[in-house]
Amino acid sequence: MKKPKVLFVSQEIAPYLEDSPMANIGRHLPQGIQERGKEIRTFMPRFGLINERRNQLHEVIRLSGMNIIINDCDHPLIIKVASIQSARMQVYFIDNEEFFQRKSLYADENNVHFDDNDERSLFFCKGVIETVKKLGWSPDIIHCHGWMTCAMPVLIKKIYNEDPLFSDTRVVYSVYDDEFTKPLCKQYINKVVCEGISEAEVKKLKDPTFANLTKHAIDFSDAVIKSSEKINPEVEKYLKTLNIPVLDYQLPENYIDAFSNFYDEILVNEPVMAE
Repeated sequence: MKKPKVLFVSQEIAPYLEDSPMANIGRHLPQGIQERGKEIRTFMPRFGLINERRNQLHEVIRLSGMNIIINDCDHPLIIKVASIQSARMQVYFIDNEEFFQRKSLYADENNVHFDDNDERSLFFCKGVIETVKKLGWSPDIIHCHGWMTCAMPVLIKKIYNEDPLFSDTRVVYSVYDDEFTKPLCKQYINKVVCEGISEAEVKKLKDPTFANLTKHAIDFSDAVIKSSEKINPEVEKYLKTLNIPVLDYQLPENYIDAFSNFYDEILVNEPVMAE
């Protein structure tokens, strides 16, 4: 029996960013899943405050050089990689000078969120997919962590669903308490529609609040995990209306085994088909 393949798409991973619950899960979950007999790949954005020399990042020339189109504009894609030796795992970094060479993550020095966070998110998600295609690696499960991955489920289910690499892929979306207060750019829905998705399918993005982005991601996911003990009440209520598997919050000492078992259960089910 072949090893199940799990692709982790994470907004934050320690030690490349400061410790947070999400960053710690991004660091330890892939290692734990690999130790439990599954094959993994792990991706995150190459934020400008990541020290390349200290963390020994280097560009993967054979994977770089593609252009990603966002809102009808070309943006060069650079792929970098680093190893966490103690975990025997690699982390791939999605990089672009315009989107990620800033010395902060999501907001400026006045804590005002960047106006192009919607395009940064789209670029990250598309960059991961195109890199995985270039690797020729077909994931059984894609596990998304953080609101910057909110476009991943709809892209996989609506745009890449006929690609043999992703036709049977299950998407798991983790919900965290990483809420932001300022909605994304009002034009975000048009940028998603530009990908070839109808406006009716992504109507929640007309008001791109954190709650609506999360519900939109859930709509195109095969399963959901509550990765924070307390999540947005509106999202919590929405989950109760759905007929997909939902894994409740797990304590730090239990979550890796619980997630691994959850993956196994999801793989038995047929993947959600885009209507």
